[in-house]
Amino acid sequence: LPKQVVLVPLVRIVNFMGIHDTLWAVILPLIGWPFGVFLMKQFSENIPTELLESAKIDGCGEIRTFWSVAFPIVKPGFAALAIFTFINTWNDYFMQLVMLTSRQNLTISLGVATMQAEMATNYGLIMAGAALAAVPIVTVFLVFQKSFTQGITMGAVKG
Repeated sequence: LPKQVVLVPLVRIVNFMGIHDTLWAVILPLIGWPFGVFLMKQFSENIPTELLESAKIDGCGEIRTFWSVAFPIVKPGFAALAIFTFINTWNDYFMQLVMLTSRQNLTISLGVATMQAEMATNYGLIMAGAALAAVPIVTVFLVFQKSFTQGITMGAVKG
């Protein structure tokens, strides 16, 4: 679903939780977004049932089975999901515009847009802000590149 469809209920929930105009109002809604559920479902289908059954026979409980058997298999999926969620949250101008209202909580993209609206258009300053906004995304991708590519390829292969 597009975010515009769920915007009104999401704003009501964020206001009820008391986190409106905080960065948590932008971060928390995307943690449980359906894309992550579907992505992790694909990864969890790659877990052989034989491994889970052997862990149960060896006396592992549910939590131990998850951390010792299932999590190492789906860890690339969690890494890919974390990167997708970070990039989506970082670039989500619309959600930031709705959820963040005070100047001290503005993100880089909202700050760049505010500079353009308030002052005479200084394209050099706007381009510098846009370049700074891209630095965290590139850094996160470079640091987690191996996990990201491994996670994407593992989730795509079936059978």
